[in-house]
Amino acid sequence: MIFGRLLVSWMESHPEAMNGVDYVVGNPTHVGRQPIQHIEAIMDAAYTEDVNRAFPLSPPGAHRLVKHAETARSANRTLEEKRAAATAHAAALTWTGDISDIRGATILLVDDVFTSGSQLQHVALRLRAAGAADVRGLVLARVPWSG
Repeated sequence: MIFGRLLVSWMESHPEAMNGVDYVVGNPTHVGRQPIQHIEAIMDAAYTEDVNRAFPLSPPGAHRLVKHAETARSANRTLEEKRAAATAHAAALTWTGDISDIRGATILLVDDVFTSGSQLQHVALRLRAAGAADVRGLVLARVPWSG
């Protein structure tokens, strides 16, 4: 719950960054991920914390962006391998609503950890290719840069 509260608190305290956002979506983990789908749990908690429904979050279990196929993980890989994994990850994503919803939309893409930025970049590029006007990124943690 704490990360959901952190996300809602950030959105409340940064109205300029939230201005015009049509969808707040998590960068999804595979639906079969065990023991938990991290970002989905965070997004569900954020929806619960947003009691006034001030933000365009999806209800628990109705995430707008899902990942049905497992792809290679990027942890402990070279930068080139991270980029390849990010490309595969982005290709495995599905928008669950009407694809026309993306056209012209501003999307806040939320992720739990930022390592190289490749995954966030490739998902944003995929959303832009589908017609999103703007994709903004927000991460909860940053891995120290190791060069």
